[in-house]
Amino acid sequence: MLDHSRQAGLNGWRRERGDPALSDVHGTIDVTKRRGFARLFAFMGPGYLVATGYMDPGNWATSLAGGSRFGYALLTVALLSNLIAILLQALCSRLGVASGRDLAQACRDSFPRPVAYVLWALAEAAICATDLAEVIGTAIGLNLLFGIPLEIGVIITALDVFLILWLQKLGFRFVEALVVGLLGIIAACF
Repeated sequence: MLDHSRQAGLNGWRRERGDPALSDVHGTIDVTKRRGFARLFAFMGPGYLVATGYMDPGNWATSLAGGSRFGYALLTVALLSNLIAILLQALCSRLGVASGRDLAQACRDSFPRPVAYVLWALAEAAICATDLAEVIGTAIGLNLLFGIPLEIGVIITALDVFLILWLQKLGFRFVEALVVGLLGIIAACF
């Protein structure tokens, strides 16, 4: 049983928050010396990382193929799914700002252990399915553009992922700049 002073420190959560999951992104960056657009772009960096979920070539190709096949019949579905995604991202942002916890930590602290494990397994399955689609889509794209066999395309894609993970050693702002550059290339291509 917890004493009252310790329980007051938890603010309604079952356990202490612990260390953040991604401690390197929980820091702050001094933007007081910047002016104008440089200051605006410093705040927009995390938004660009979220935008990669919407602007990757696989999503564009799927949207174009669905639109050419079904016309405007799926427009309502696309609108509602985007509005729900915006709502969920806003709620997760508010949760992080208000509690200092990310969604995984909040689920761990709010639900019993068996429920938290089921939620974790479902999240892992969704991540694996999304990553599999991205890797296969990139391999197919490399095959269509350069005639590279699919197996080699998967290996190139895996090496690409490891390269980006390795580049995180140079700092989070460097990865943000890289992602913004890649988004610019995608926007120019479409």
